[in-house]
Amino acid sequence: MLRTILLVTIAVIAFAANSLLCRMALVNTGIDPTSFIVLRLVSGTITLIILSLLLHLRSNTMTTISSLLQSIKANTSLSTGIALFLYATCFSYAYITMSTGSGALLLFGSVQLTMITLGFIQGERFAFLQWTGFAIAFAGLITLLLPSASAPSILSSAMMTLAGMAWGVYSLLGKRSRSALLATTGNFIYASVLCIPLVIVVLFVFPLNLTLVNLSSTALWHHEGIVYALGSGIFASACGYAIWYTALPLIKSTTAATVQLSVPVIATLMGWLFLGESVSWQIAIASSMTLGGIYLVIMGKAR
Repeated sequence: MLRTILLVTIAVIAFAANSLLCRMALVNTGIDPTSFIVLRLVSGTITLIILSLLLHLRSNTMTTISSLLQSIKANTSLSTGIALFLYATCFSYAYITMSTGSGALLLFGSVQLTMITLGFIQGERFAFLQWTGFAIAFAGLITLLLPSASAPSILSSAMMTLAGMAWGVYSLLGKRSRSALLATTGNFIYASVLCIPLVIVVLFVFPLNLTLVNLSSTALWHHEGIVYALGSGIFASACGYAIWYTALPLIKSTTAATVQLSVPVIATLMGWLFLGESVSWQIAIASSMTLGGIYLVIMGKAR
């Protein structure tokens, strides 16, 4: 039980760090979202391949690169890679005009709804106290989206909601994995390959003065932005997601969905500490309701 709690704790901190690093890169540096996505996914892929190679060499279960690739392929699927790519893409573009905490709250609220809905289809159920917690947490999301100066735009909200749905699917598919590290490696490989058509579309299909991102900037590869993207890809994503995939088989889908709602609170604090983002009463109330809902769901499960 202690191991499970430790794994989940490290994972949710990594999730919050992803929100912070993405927001820091897009606000404080000249890097654009597409470049951030590519650097994040490719650096994560390289890191995971190296970790997988070292693990197999240490356990003497692999003799060639070919056998490693076969093991990775056996533990992943194209659908999971697509879900990861969709999450990473929508996540980065949504954060152009959204604060760290607001984005994380909307993201993981959408994650919860997706995972709980699919968990219900698979036969999982909430007790009364858990339903109460879920209702309070959902009301927190509604509070966040109420019209105000701090409320995110409709476009950003829609993209972050889609990112949350994709992450929910990604998490549920991860419960089937037999090897967390190999599965995560394969997912990142698929997602990295999907970056190729993304770059082609951004560079050659859409005009250079896009509303969402100004690709005419000469600072697309700003050095600080690269550092943030690599930090997100190597540590918060590659290592964090491998740990999350290790924890997923040990907990229920509904529990996994609800625990992730602690991420917005952590991300809000990180945004306040490192970016000086203001914490409005609206965000504070929404976060408090969400955190209270998490507590009730967990307590309902324990009874």
